[in-house]
Order: sequence, then C-alpha cells, then structure tokens
Amino acid sequence: MTSSSPTGGGPGRPSPLAPEIADRLKRSADGLLPAIAQQYDTGEVLMLGWMDDEALHRTLTTGRCTYWSRSRREYWVKGDTSGHFQWVKSVALDCDADTVLVKVDQVGAACHTGTRTCFDTDVLLAEGSEGSEAAEDAAGADASGADQ
Repeated sequence: MTSSSPTGGGPGRPSPLAPEIADRLKRSADGLLPAIAQQYDTGEVLMLGWMDDEALHRTLTTGRCTYWSRSRREYWVKGDTSGHFQWVKSVALDCDADTVLVKVDQVGAACHTGTRTCFDTDVLLAEGSEGSEAAEDAAGADASGADQ
C-alpha cells in the first residue's frame, strides 16, 4: 500500500490504532517512531525502521513487521519482496513512549545489504578492544560509590 503521508494511515484517513496506544505515543515532527527489531530468543539487534500509527497498527494486528519507508514514502512489510520475514513475537514501548521495540523471529537477513543484522559491518567499539577496556574501567569507578 502506498501513501504520501506517514501520519494517520495516509491522506485523510485516520489510523485504526487503538486510541489508548495512539494517545501515548511521542512521535517525531514527521509523525514517526523509531522501531528497533530484535531477535526474540538471542537478543540480537537486527535493524532500525520507522513506524507511524498505521504501520504500528498493522504490525500489532498481522504478526508481521510493517514499516514506513521515508525514501519511498510508502509502507513496506518486511519480507514481501526479499522473503526475509520478521514474525512478531512481542511489541513494547520504551519508558518515554517514543521508541518501539519489536521482538521478532527473523527469517534470513534483516539488513537490505543481505547481512543478518544492520549492525555487524561497521563496529566502532568492540569488547576486548582498548577503548572498551577504558569504558569498563570508567564503569567500575562509577559503581564504586562515586554517587554516594
């Protein structure tokens, strides 16, 4: 389904998203929420997409992740063209209601580049590297009672 506006399920059409959910959401100026897809059983972070009320409604009711494509200006269901489906296991809002966490069972690659996750090719800091040891030292200092 294509739409020229991400808010309200398209031009002139209100979204069927339950009002008790819609009223809580803190959307960006363009009506979107970041949606993090995470593998439900391993905790692996797979990708970040964008949802409006309609995309969230579809995700909640169909059991498949639906996103709003900012570049194509249309909804897309993960897997419809690639075959790399995201089967929804749970959906949660963060404490500020401005980010959605969708735990999924990912079939195949989550990234449009064909890799399992969008976060595995450009690692800026890895466990065991010099920078991560400094971060661990700083965390240890904070845990030693600096705030007491």
